[in-house]
Amino acid sequence: MSRVNFGAKPLMYPQPVLIIATYDENGVPNAMNAAWGITTDFKEISISLSEHKTTDNLAKRGAFTVSLATEEQVIPSDYVGIESGRKVPDKFEKAGFHATKSEFVDAPLIDELPVALECKVKSFEDGILVGEIVNVSADESVVTDGVVDVTKVKPISFDPFGNAYYGIGKKVGNAFKDGTKLK
Repeated sequence: MSRVNFGAKPLMYPQPVLIIATYDENGVPNAMNAAWGITTDFKEISISLSEHKTTDNLAKRGAFTVSLATEEQVIPSDYVGIESGRKVPDKFEKAGFHATKSEFVDAPLIDELPVALECKVKSFEDGILVGEIVNVSADESVVTDGVVDVTKVKPISFDPFGNAYYGIGKKVGNAFKDGTKLK
């Protein structure tokens, strides 16, 4: 096999497209797109962020939600990543998003995005936001037999090689089961 080297870059698949939502000091909802995030413990998420209106809000409110961007919401999900809440105070509204206050944290849920992690800020240091996951909520439209159905959510992934968004493909196996064939 012949390899092509790309250097030290954050290039990895899949990268979920995460939409972080916060309230500002006046209770106005804001959202931003972040691709560099992952759950780092059973009740913890870590996201790499530079300074944004969202980070200002995190310092003031101590809470945020993380929604999975979906195929149906690609355009507004991309928009909240390329526009600054510092320059466009009604960015959330311009994206066509509607907010419902979380029952668990002082942050908005985005009605148009069906799955969200509701989080309290544990820390934000050196550009790394660490949140305590207080609750995960899903719109009932994407729940089948008590479980979130990925085929109904239709989450998207960021392709850092080609700067594109992709949907999830077909099921290819069963976790914690298929590997037992090699035991």
